[in-house]
Amino acid sequence: MKLSVVVVNNNRCDLLKLTLNSLIISVNGIDNEVIIVDNASTDSSVETLNTDYPQFKVISNKFNEGIAKAANQGIQASKGEYILLVNPDVILGKETLEKVTAYMNEHEDVSGLGVRMLGPQGTFLQESNRGLTKPWISFFKLTGLAKHFPKSRLSNRNNKEWVQEFQTSEIDILNGAFMLVRRSVFYEVGGFDERFQLFGYDIDLSYRMRLAGFKNYYYPKTYIINFQSQQMPKFSWAFIKHFYGAMIIFASKYLFKLPEIKVPGMQLYPAQYEVER
Repeated sequence: MKLSVVVVNNNRCDLLKLTLNSLIISVNGIDNEVIIVDNASTDSSVETLNTDYPQFKVISNKFNEGIAKAANQGIQASKGEYILLVNPDVILGKETLEKVTAYMNEHEDVSGLGVRMLGPQGTFLQESNRGLTKPWISFFKLTGLAKHFPKSRLSNRNNKEWVQEFQTSEIDILNGAFMLVRRSVFYEVGGFDERFQLFGYDIDLSYRMRLAGFKNYYYPKTYIINFQSQQMPKFSWAFIKHFYGAMIIFASKYLFKLPEIKVPGMQLYPAQYEVER
């Protein structure tokens, strides 16, 4: 099987249907499977999935396990060569899956791929090729980890090597809204760290991929529409606990003790990026 699509859902039934309908159109003959992991939704998500989408596999959790753990569940139940994690509030372009799988097939050195993301009004979302929101950028600057992210627009605004909207280029961080990874790479770096429940799981996996010498790419020749409906109120206790808790977990993993890389002769932080204009 070529492609396994994993969607983690929690009370997003209305938007989830849009996501799944766009997946059905975009899959376009690719040998695939779609697995939805439902994190204890209290709306009609599970009933709708069982009734309207019987061709998809549904894993229904009794408790909200968090995105990272639920994604691991779905991936463990899958078997595709490529794993695509998609949020339940995005709409894929008609040719999105065909184009990204073709690109991965043609570029064996590419281990992970993200695409051009647009907001509901058609505005370009900088997280597409930056992968980081402003609080995470501040975190990386304050901790000194920013020096390991030359393409993430963390510091020098005049850096000519920054990735532009329509450049196909190597990047540091893949955004979890649409995250395509080779299965072999996903398991080699250890999968998602389940301590990251709602935030940071994509940053952590991308960072470990980079540390292990793998290449993440931004591919702008197709797109998704990202509604970003899962955002919490920024002054709520839940947001503070999960968002800043993710930063503490990340710092404890990498700031105080970098993971050991056991690949002989491999450079820890690749010095250059490849850019296709």
